[in-house]
Parts: sequence; structure tokens; C-alpha cells
Amino acid sequence: MPNKIRVMLVDDSAVVRGLFDRALNADPTIEVVASAGNGEIAISMLKKQPVDVILLDVEMPVMTGIEALPELLKIAPSTRIIMSSSLTKQNAEVTIRAMELGASDFIAKPSTRDTGEVGDFYKGLIRKIKALAPHKAAVPSASPRPTEAKPAVGDAPAAPVKSGFFDNPIHVPTQALRNPSSLIGMQALAIASSTGGPQALLNIFREFKGKDLRVPIFITQHMPPNFTTILADHISKASGLPCHEATQNEIVKPGVIYVAPGDYHMTAVREGANIHLKLDQNPPENFCRPSADPMLRSLAKIYREKLLVTVLTGIGTDGARGAGEVIAAGGGVVAQDEATSVVYGMPKAVVDAKMTSAVMPLNSIAGFLQRALV
Repeated sequence: MPNKIRVMLVDDSAVVRGLFDRALNADPTIEVVASAGNGEIAISMLKKQPVDVILLDVEMPVMTGIEALPELLKIAPSTRIIMSSSLTKQNAEVTIRAMELGASDFIAKPSTRDTGEVGDFYKGLIRKIKALAPHKAAVPSASPRPTEAKPAVGDAPAAPVKSGFFDNPIHVPTQALRNPSSLIGMQALAIASSTGGPQALLNIFREFKGKDLRVPIFITQHMPPNFTTILADHISKASGLPCHEATQNEIVKPGVIYVAPGDYHMTAVREGANIHLKLDQNPPENFCRPSADPMLRSLAKIYREKLLVTVLTGIGTDGARGAGEVIAAGGGVVAQDEATSVVYGMPKAVVDAKMTSAVMPLNSIAGFLQRALV
């Protein structure tokens, strides 16, 4: 294919680069065109030949990934960079920092020699590369087909949201989609995000600094353990608000931000006068754990028309089915627009299914949320 995705591998281990090279070149839409043992060599190579995606290791001698990142983006601002990191708390901290500095995504190296896990790692890596360079490789759409619902006329019957990605249609009353101006006085906010999500979340929550937040906020960001811990810390620092990973059975309090822990779905249940958070390791949904759909299903039952959902940048369709249940319960859904999304997968899923009250650029979302959460 003359239009292959051009990839540069940057890792101090020649063995790792060789394994990555074989796995990526096995895909007909990808070509590894450069390989470097540290950030300094990568900078020199990038000056000589352009690439679409760089897989950049966090820890390397001479020049680390975090040191090389800004220099690589200076040379090629449109190049997408995926940080490659081990599952340590220290590397998680550096990786979150790298995404604040402009990295598009990250991937956690497999922690075992299990062939199944390694195989899943390469599948995930290839999926990320294709999502970050859609102009080069045609990827089958991961978004649901548009709803076939007709405009409401009087007391029109409920119209099913149809999609080949949904096992069963969600029946959403055609008159239930709320106008953005009606999304005022919401009592809870739920956010779903994936690729590009950490940057988007921090962008939003910086705007909350100094604001009086009176509702709970629930976040499902696709990340492994340790990474969600560090993300919660960064959100807390950015917003000046209490933010932490959810814990089993804790009572939900207003003004607190809860992040689903890596490898656990986060849901909520009402028990007496209180709302409690629950964590489980039920099977992944939409290939994810944590997944946004279980969170949204549970919150829709509790908050109903007072639940506001924001679907941010990310690969796939996670959150789309849950958003349908939120709309059916009378809540509202807003989505990040294509122009400001690192990957327009998750937002596109809800937009195509006509389940959004508003679609807006990232820099408008924080202000909108602050007006709605009063």
C-alpha cells in the first residue's frame, strides 16, 4: 500500500524494537520506517524523514521519552506520539505528564510473557495507531449507525436507537432529547473518555479552579491500575477539588470527583438515604474495564432527569449504549466535537445515534458544565 501509516520506534532495547517491528509490519496498513535507541537519535531521524506515529519509550538512557517529547513535537507538530510505559506508579506519573505536554496516547507494556497477553498488547497497539492516523489507513467504523427515529409529532411512540454494535435497541422517546438550555440544575455529572481523555479532562477541570462545586462527578477513563491513581491526583491539583479513585461501598458526597480505578467497573446504588459506589471485575464491556456503560446505566437509575453526561475523545463506542439509557431516563448528554477530539470515536457514536443535546469544542465544555451544575 503506497499510503501506509509510517511509524518510528523509540526504545533503548533492540529486542523490544525488533518485536514491535515484526508485529507492526505484519499489518498491511503499517510500515515501520525508523528505529531509534534513545530520544536524541529519534530527534535526528525525525529531522530527516517525516512519520505519522511515534512509539516513544518513557525510560531511556542519554535522552528519555519525556525529554524528547517537546523536541519531537517542535519538529513535527502533527505527528502523533504514543508513550510506551511499564505499569509502575513512577512511570504512570511521567506518562500523565507526557500527555499534558502533547503526547496523544500511551500503551502499557505487557507485564508477563503470557502469549495471550502479548498478543492482546499488539492488537491494542495497532488499533491505537490506526485510530491516530485515520487519514492513512481505512479502519472499519466503530460508531453506531444513525438512529432511524423520526421527528416527534405530538405523542409519538418511542423510537429505538438501532445499531449493529448494540445487542438490543434502547427505546428512547423521540421527544425526550432535551434542549441544552434545559440542562440547568443537574445533580450529578458523569464523564466518559479514552484516547486523548487525560488531556481533555485536565483542560476541563482547570476551569473549575476556585468554583463552588455542589454535585458529585463520576469519571470513567480507560486506563490501567496506577495510571488512574495518578490521573485522579492530577485532576485534584488542576481543579482544586477533592478527586480520588472510587473505593468499594464509599458514600457519594457532593463536591467530590470519583475516578473508576483501573481494571474495575465503577457503578452506584442507592441504599437508604445514601448513594454508595460499587466496584467489580465483571467481564469487560466494549473491550474495556473500566467501561463507561455500566457507570452510566447505574447513574441513570438514580439521578434520572438530573444526570448530565459528557462523552469526550476516545476510540470505540463505549458510553453510547449507556448514554441511550440516560436519555431514556430523561437526562442530558453532551459530546466533544470532532475538531478538538484526538480520536472522534466515542463522541461520534453518540452523535451518530442522535443522543446528544449538544456537541461542542473542548474549550466550551467547562463553561457549559459550570452553568448546568448549579
